[in-house]
Amino acid sequence: MPNAKVTLVEDMQFIGTADSGHAVVMDAPVSVGGKNTGARPSELLLMAFGGCSGMDVISILRKKKQQVNKLEINVSGEMADKHPHLYTTMHIEYVITGKDISEEAVKRSIDLSLETYCSVGATLGKAAKITHSYKIIQE
Repeated sequence: MPNAKVTLVEDMQFIGTADSGHAVVMDAPVSVGGKNTGARPSELLLMAFGGCSGMDVISILRKKKQQVNKLEINVSGEMADKHPHLYTTMHIEYVITGKDISEEAVKRSIDLSLETYCSVGATLGKAAKITHSYKIIQE
């Protein structure tokens, strides 16, 4: 079972450390007592989703021998107005840059990630409606 530890540093700043030993700084904006020295926890959810799916997509595209030179994942979300401000919708966009990139390979890799492999997306999908899109930039 994966584990994480989150420790208060000062004010509203926390350091999160996971089993891998890597740390993430989290903080709140000045308006609520923070110093804006780190990402908001809700922002980390968006980043985690992009990272999880991005790792799937690039792995699958590499197995399909696609010549990807750059992969950028843009994740946006809308949150409910009332507490606890759940994400109600999320959109993930994949921007794939490379040479002779197959659209079918891109579609398949994204579908596999979102439907089978990405645990973060599957978890978030239980609370939010998730949509996706992609752009292919041929070099």
